[in-house]
Amino acid sequence: MTFKELHLIAPLLDALENEGYTHPTPIQEQSIPIVLQKKDLLGCAQTGTGKTAAFALPILQLMSEPPIDNGHKVIKTLILTPTRELAIQIGDSFAAYGKHLRLKHLVIFGGVPQGAQVKALRAGVDILIATPGRLLDLIDQKFISLSSIKIFVLDEADRMLDMGFIHDVKKTVAKLPAKRQSLFFSATMPPEIQKLANTILVNPEKVEVTPVSSTAEKIDQYILYVDKKDKRKLLSFIIKNDKNIDRVLVFTRTKHGADKVVKELYKDGIRAEAIHGNKSQNARQRALNNFKTGEIKVLIATDIAARGIDIDLLSHVINYDLPEVAETYVHRIGRTGRAGAAGIAFSFCDDEEKDDLKAIQKLIGKQIPVVENHPFPASTSNVVKINLPKNKDVVKRPNAIQNNTPNKKRFNKNNNNTNKPKPKPNQERW
Repeated sequence: MTFKELHLIAPLLDALENEGYTHPTPIQEQSIPIVLQKKDLLGCAQTGTGKTAAFALPILQLMSEPPIDNGHKVIKTLILTPTRELAIQIGDSFAAYGKHLRLKHLVIFGGVPQGAQVKALRAGVDILIATPGRLLDLIDQKFISLSSIKIFVLDEADRMLDMGFIHDVKKTVAKLPAKRQSLFFSATMPPEIQKLANTILVNPEKVEVTPVSSTAEKIDQYILYVDKKDKRKLLSFIIKNDKNIDRVLVFTRTKHGADKVVKELYKDGIRAEAIHGNKSQNARQRALNNFKTGEIKVLIATDIAARGIDIDLLSHVINYDLPEVAETYVHRIGRTGRAGAAGIAFSFCDDEEKDDLKAIQKLIGKQIPVVENHPFPASTSNVVKINLPKNKDVVKRPNAIQNNTPNKKRFNKNNNNTNKPKPKPNQERW
């Protein structure tokens, strides 16, 4: 299918062609017709699936339909997103796709002076992209009215919950006209998010898309069995001894765990920063910038906070804690090995995480090679195995990961293991 078959107007098709897009992603193919029919939509999709265009394109088309008010512009579409980074990305998409349309959009967020934002609002805006705090602040100051909203988009709803913005979301929704079209996007659907969706949407159509890791075959994966109490020591050892680590993204399950790892690494002389929902936008942006510029080479993140982070040439990902959802593993390690580059993913597994590892290996359809003889071996040595069909190709799910690495990996602290396989160029191990 092509974008033209989705009945998009010529100015949008021209803009898409300028951007090099001709074929929609699955979520775009499914969502655009629903939104153009002015129906409510419940979309379950992560960043990286083409979700923004899935709502931006039909919104721009609906906003361009007659009658068009040529007088002072009032806000007719509100897009609420949790972070400044995502707001800016969405704004860039509206600028690119709407370049041939006479529609004005504005991005507002906190952490910066409001003067320029207020000036733009006074000049008139059709589409407002906002973070919750700054939006409510400017509403309270009477600079923004939501009385003319025709389309409301709530993006990254589960991340809103993670960052403590649900109360602000509910306050915003209460200020919207009852008669409107609502689009609701979330990567996961915990009960509280489903309950929130039920209060916002009316007879919604549901679209669910699982992201595919297109560069996963470039990623070498390894499992390191380790006791929970020794994870921090093992992490420090790897960071200090693997000379090929340029930048490493480390995943923890919890925000508290991320902060704790940062503090413990600091004790070992390793500078790291954490990015998660309890951090302010300024703190998150600063940590991300420091990581991208190389001022720090270790970034500790939770899954939700790491969404939307796109870092070129990220050499390593480390799963300090294995994720409870197997698909999340694919999304995590997909942060490395991008743009045709090779990547490496190490995953720590303690005794309590073996069921999680089993689920991951079933999802990807193969055993992940085990690193043996590292300095902090687990006290229990039972290797997690899965039953694979004999003499048959494994049928993998769409986001299955190819791995051409050897079955086992050995290294020791003195880096003198004569049995280790020959490393790839510029990828010498410990």
